[in-house]
Amino acid sequence: MSGTSERRLPDGRIVFDPRGTVSAEPRPLALRPATLDGLRLGILDNTKWNASKLLRQVVAQLEAGLAFDAVRIYAKSSFSRLAPPELLDRIASETDVAITAIGD
Repeated sequence: MSGTSERRLPDGRIVFDPRGTVSAEPRPLALRPATLDGLRLGILDNTKWNASKLLRQVVAQLEAGLAFDAVRIYAKSSFSRLAPPELLDRIASETDVAITAIGD
C-alpha cells in the first residue's frame, strides 16, 4: 500500500483519504480440491482473540463432517505484522489446504 491520497475542495480545504492505494499483480485462484477428506488442514492464527475463536469454531464444524489426515495450527508472532516467509513456506510444505481469519 502506498501513501495517502488527497483532494482539494473548492473552498481550498484539503481532504486526505487514509486508505492509500494498493497495487498488485492479478493472480489466478488456486485449484480447489474435489474433497477435503484425507487432506492436511493448516490453520493460521493471527493471534487476535476473535480470530482464534472464529477459527476454533470453523475447525470444529469442518471436523464434524470431514476426516482430515491432520490439522496443524500455526500462529503469527503478532497480528500487526506479516507472517514471515519461513512460516508461510512451512505451512505450504506441511499442509494441503489452509484457513486464516481476521477477527475484530
